[in-house]
Amino acid sequence: MSQMFGSARSDTLFLGGEKLSGEDIRNQNVLAAQAVANVVKSSLGPVGLDKMLVDDIGDVVVSNDGATILSLLDVQHPAGKILVELAQQQDKEVGDGTTSVVIIASELLKRANELVRNKIHPTTIITGYRLALREATRYINELLSQPVENLGKDTIINIAKTSMSSKIIGADSEFFANLVVDAMLAVQTTNSKNETKYPVKAVNILKAHGKSSIESQLIKGYALNCTVASQAMLKRITGAKIAVLDINLQKARMAMGVQINIDDPEQLEEIRKREYGIVIERIKKIIGAGANVVLTTKGIDDLCLKEFVEAGVIAVRRCKKEDLRRIARATGATFISSMSNLEGEETFETSYLGYAEEVVQERISDDECILIKGTKAHSSSSIILRGPNDYTLDEMERSLHDSLSVVKRTLESGSIVPGGGAVETALNIYLENFATTIGSREQLAVAEFANALLIIPKTLASNAAKDSSELIAKLRSYHATSQFSKPTESKKKNYKNYGLDLINGKIVDETVQGVLEPTMSKIKSLKSALEACIAILRIDTMITVDPEPVKEDDHAHDH
Repeated sequence: MSQMFGSARSDTLFLGGEKLSGEDIRNQNVLAAQAVANVVKSSLGPVGLDKMLVDDIGDVVVSNDGATILSLLDVQHPAGKILVELAQQQDKEVGDGTTSVVIIASELLKRANELVRNKIHPTTIITGYRLALREATRYINELLSQPVENLGKDTIINIAKTSMSSKIIGADSEFFANLVVDAMLAVQTTNSKNETKYPVKAVNILKAHGKSSIESQLIKGYALNCTVASQAMLKRITGAKIAVLDINLQKARMAMGVQINIDDPEQLEEIRKREYGIVIERIKKIIGAGANVVLTTKGIDDLCLKEFVEAGVIAVRRCKKEDLRRIARATGATFISSMSNLEGEETFETSYLGYAEEVVQERISDDECILIKGTKAHSSSSIILRGPNDYTLDEMERSLHDSLSVVKRTLESGSIVPGGGAVETALNIYLENFATTIGSREQLAVAEFANALLIIPKTLASNAAKDSSELIAKLRSYHATSQFSKPTESKKKNYKNYGLDLINGKIVDETVQGVLEPTMSKIKSLKSALEACIAILRIDTMITVDPEPVKEDDHAHDH
């Protein structure tokens, strides 16, 4: 594409490279942004479709999650990359709304480009957009959002359902929403500043093949996808004291390249004994500190297992490091990678141990796994997902992650807004009127910002194979009625919660239907979309430097 525009103007440069400026580069950036947005456009909403991505080595990912789809795309164009990073940032900060954020950003860009063509300076547009965003945020906070406190647990379940509606588990959203909310409420912790936090990472998600997705289960406690190292060990220990190690409990071998010349065969025997002695001493120190559950990321030898079995200790080998870090956090243990202290002696202190009410190995479906229940420092919970194949399970995990994040955000920020395009339509009407009150050029930019927001309800409707123009017109008339009615007319005022019901193609009150989203998610996505849009809009020249030609070596011989 750059070749198409570049030829005419590159002669102005005295360096090896291409210079693109003005309208050309803007068009190119807008085109790139639209190309990225079009990839995810059809996956928006409860009737959105999935995308199948096959990478260069043939791995298949089937997903509906905007951030996942975009991160797997190998986007070359710098403006496109900005949008991909935008989706990933939304995924990190809010966890959901990744698709809509990209769609809004690309629509804002497209409209800004139209304005630039009509001889309006980009800086004016940026000021106008920023003004519109400020008003929009204020309007959402003051008029559209509702506190969660007076809505009860059902609301939170509805929020989880809304987040799942567009995903693979949408059909069983009732079941999964309860699962997610219970999991999140189980991991509620209060930190030193007295804030209540809901860490998403404290919910461990395990995947097991087989059965149907409705037979997934929530387990109080942390589930480890490992089994005890030896069948002779106990399967249950109550009042567990857990040692979390990153140490190899196998017989100490000589380092590579060390040579020992021995003239007496008995000395060889001594060396062998000492090799075992080193590890046995370590294990005795760990058991001596009072540990009755030992988890390690490395291996454990048969000889060492014998020690553990005799001491009545559960030992688990080859656990994932990530799992052990979380367990250490939940039980208050210290994750230890070497037993030597500052003096160079090997010690293991009782303070390194973590505590849990019980550690038990249970059979779940075809797999055995170890459950750590009643952890002392932080509570934890695990969800075991069932499903027919890897693709489904992976997609279920991504959907659950989105829902968990949304529930976390709602519980922490404490306010919600109606979904289904209600917020965007309300802002559209409000900003259009607000634009007419501005007596400067920014008026045009604010009006375009207002129109750009309609892309969300439009896309939602057209994905559902409904007549988008008619539905949006109806929806706007409801919101207009709501905003222009007198404060006393409460029925009309309540129209502000109306949005799309895409299954039946009607306009409904979203708070009654239970289609809700966290306020924070909406505001964050508008803010991030605007920032990305401005970043791209500010660009007016692109200089691509040609790579240096490889110098030929005169003395090269034919190899």
